[in-house]
Amino acid sequence: MIDAAELSHLMILARLDLGAEEAEEMRGELNAILGYFEQLQAVNTDGVEEMQRPVALVNVMRDDVPGEMLPHSALEKLAPETQDGFVKVPRTVETDA
Repeated sequence: MIDAAELSHLMILARLDLGAEEAEEMRGELNAILGYFEQLQAVNTDGVEEMQRPVALVNVMRDDVPGEMLPHSALEKLAPETQDGFVKVPRTVETDA
């Protein structure tokens, strides 16, 4: 279980600034969570086969079929700025030229 010194250390690591009352409440909650883990570790799992996921996952794929294109005029209306029929974007690479 977590004592006051360990909680103080965790608060420093997590950069939490809790008052004394809040810290004590947090310590109780953390100890309750650790208690649940202790209960789980006490369960006898001999003969139980390991599983990676509790539910079988199936990847749903669809054909990659191009749809109808957005008209160029509609694209220009959506863009914040255009120039000569192209969407103008901020420069992302600086050059020395």
